[in-house]
Amino acid sequence: MAVQMPFAGLVIMHRLVRICTSSPAHHRHGDILVKLTRCKREIRTFSTGSVKCNENERDSSDPSPLNTKLTSRQALLSSRRRPLSPLERISSLLPQDALTPEVMQLREQNQQEPEEDTNIQKEHVLVTESAEEESGHEAVHEDDDSLTHHASDATHSSESQLNGTLPHQEEMRIPSTLPGESLLGFGELLVAEYRKKCRMEFRKMFQLQRGKRLESTWGFIPHDNIAGQPAGVTLKTGRRFPIFIRRPSLDDYVLYMKRGPAITYPKDACTMIMMMDITEGDCVLESGSGSGAMSLFLSRAVGSRGSVLSVDIREDHYKRAVLNYERWRTSWSLRRGEEWPDNVQFHNADLCMASSLLAGRGFHAVALDLINPYLVLPTVIPHLHSGGVCAVYLANITQVVDLLEGLRCLTLPLLCERIIEVPVRDWLVAQALQKDGQHCIKKAPILDKDQREKNETSEEADEEVTTERNPAFGSIPYIARPHPEQVSHTAFLVKLRKCVQ
Repeated sequence: MAVQMPFAGLVIMHRLVRICTSSPAHHRHGDILVKLTRCKREIRTFSTGSVKCNENERDSSDPSPLNTKLTSRQALLSSRRRPLSPLERISSLLPQDALTPEVMQLREQNQQEPEEDTNIQKEHVLVTESAEEESGHEAVHEDDDSLTHHASDATHSSESQLNGTLPHQEEMRIPSTLPGESLLGFGELLVAEYRKKCRMEFRKMFQLQRGKRLESTWGFIPHDNIAGQPAGVTLKTGRRFPIFIRRPSLDDYVLYMKRGPAITYPKDACTMIMMMDITEGDCVLESGSGSGAMSLFLSRAVGSRGSVLSVDIREDHYKRAVLNYERWRTSWSLRRGEEWPDNVQFHNADLCMASSLLAGRGFHAVALDLINPYLVLPTVIPHLHSGGVCAVYLANITQVVDLLEGLRCLTLPLLCERIIEVPVRDWLVAQALQKDGQHCIKKAPILDKDQREKNETSEEADEEVTTERNPAFGSIPYIARPHPEQVSHTAFLVKLRKCVQ
């Protein structure tokens, strides 16, 4: 409107100027009118310049702080615009007389909500703009410092993830508080386990060494992060899988150590020790060292005051048994701070021809793990104390028959007391869960009407208890079934006792 002035207005203005300038009395009024025309010209030029400036700003692509503020304000205000619902669209097409009072009330509520939201957003925009103007250059410096700080944290966290640990694990060092408790140290043997839904998915025995790491398909953990932790700690891998770290027991070590021949399983070894009634201070003869499993159990049974003589005919079995025995002793000394008794003597010899090795010695018990044990009985039985037990470990029932036939032919002073097999059946006992992970609820039996009315209060109380996060004792059912992974047959154990003829 300021650009386009009517032609009649210009003519009237020109006449007024001429009349005023003609008389000296009206000279002052003429000056005023000239000033007015100049002001109008300036207004006209300013309006045209502003229009051009806006057009240039629209065409230009360089952002400015003013534009960014306007666009941010517009984005905030436009983001709060809510699309119309189907009810609003239909009601807007219909006349107000045809609408019910409920629909009219809903329309009024919907119209009030956007107005309130826009007012709130406008106030928020004004507050943020004033805060930005007050902060000025200080905010820029603070942002730079925060960026450098976050960048250093990000690099630190990325390095820790590459090492396979989490940031909170680097500072987690729990000191030993109980008397006699020791933290995990380098050189010890450890067991790493990962369980998923009460099922063992990963188990590995390893030696803790400086600079190495525990690797698995679930990620890895550096050994340096394990050292200094208490036994029984749970650490997370780089892939955030929890790995349980603990010290191995003797049966764990026997099952997961490096082996050559088949081992004597812990369940059979313990039964044989009970058969032979071995106590601390006894002297025991073992034929068939194998991988050294039975030697370790006998070494612990006889103690520091006893002794074990282990003989094997094969040199590779002999070397493997010695290595496994010494490895366990080294780990035990680091773990307990005291030496495991060095009470086992390993020999590589044929027991049938090793009468000189047994000369002048007597044994409280004898343990045999041979294919044909009846061949060494004539050499061994004379050195067994009267009433002592000779326990034989045989894998097949046909070997048991051959042993009994050999005893019949040799007429040795031996009495076969027992032939047993040691079955061990693992069971899976766990809480009964639904598919969504919630606990199952025990269902009460169907009662009569009278009994149902009496138990209404108790049933309501039980329902309130079961909905809690920790249900009451006895309110959760359990499932119990044999474990799908069972240890089947291992061996037959024959108990022979020496008698006096």
